[in-house]
Amino acid sequence: MINPLDIIRKYYTLDSLAGQSLLIHSQLVTDKAMSLAIKHPEMDLDIPFIKEAAMLHDIGIFLTNAPDIGCFGEYNYICHGYLGADLLRAEGLPRHALVCERHTGAGISLEMIEEKHLPLPPRDMLPITLEEKLIAFADKFYSKTNLTREKKLSKIRMEMAFYGTETANRFNEWCKLFL
Repeated sequence: MINPLDIIRKYYTLDSLAGQSLLIHSQLVTDKAMSLAIKHPEMDLDIPFIKEAAMLHDIGIFLTNAPDIGCFGEYNYICHGYLGADLLRAEGLPRHALVCERHTGAGISLEMIEEKHLPLPPRDMLPITLEEKLIAFADKFYSKTNLTREKKLSKIRMEMAFYGTETANRFNEWCKLFL
């Protein structure tokens, strides 16, 4: 097992706005993912991995330009997933890196990247494993700008619909799977 805080401390000052945004959001996502995982023993989920990967899923936000959460990097916020994945691969955590890369939205397909000309590497970034799907799902319930309030399912569905039918359908599949 790894200690996610040791990795987070390498890249963040914990009492900074970015550090606090990351820590609070990640803990909420971890708690949500764990509560959902416990409800589904039949899925035989890797609980220790979920705890670690949920805490690290947004490790790349400091590299993006998101001043409202204290991040002043050069990249568009949508890039935080693959950037965080690169960091975690360098840390020797390839499985955790896949969670980073695949959690944005309800995952991002190569087709969506090409159609919308997104500033992302041209590859599918869709959650594949149950653990990846669960963490991506739990992430949708919390914003980094309103850190303590869990979003209502109806609001999340509206947000997912904004990104298209493919995204909305994937989220609705996860609702059936995990709720």
